[in-house]
Amino acid sequence: MKYSLDESKPIFIQIAEGIEDEIINGSLKEGGQVPSTNQFASYYQINPATAAKGINLLVEEKIIYKKRGIGMFVSEGAKAKVLEKRKEQFFADYVLAMLKEAQKLNISSYELIKWIESHKQEGNDHEGN
Repeated sequence: MKYSLDESKPIFIQIAEGIEDEIINGSLKEGGQVPSTNQFASYYQINPATAAKGINLLVEEKIIYKKRGIGMFVSEGAKAKVLEKRKEQFFADYVLAMLKEAQKLNISSYELIKWIESHKQEGNDHEGN
């Protein structure tokens, strides 16, 4: 639990996304235990029901599962599920909007790809420094 909450979206969504982030970056491994709703509530000074709502989103998506009386755990295949979900979300939120705007501005697919490739290379150059 190293992320901070902000006002941009509901807290329960931020809890779920934070757990997903930890699954993606490997902080939470498949089969590993997820912090409890009470731990989230205490850490963020929020109602346990709010934390439970975020955790339950991930249970519904089969990203985490409950072991009765023990706690919540990361499901097998969770990382792949989260990555696929995030890729679809990225495409819907960013790529489609970019393509729509490019069409309005009469920017060709070739130009877009060229710009993306050149900026991708610049990003890789900065990572090595």
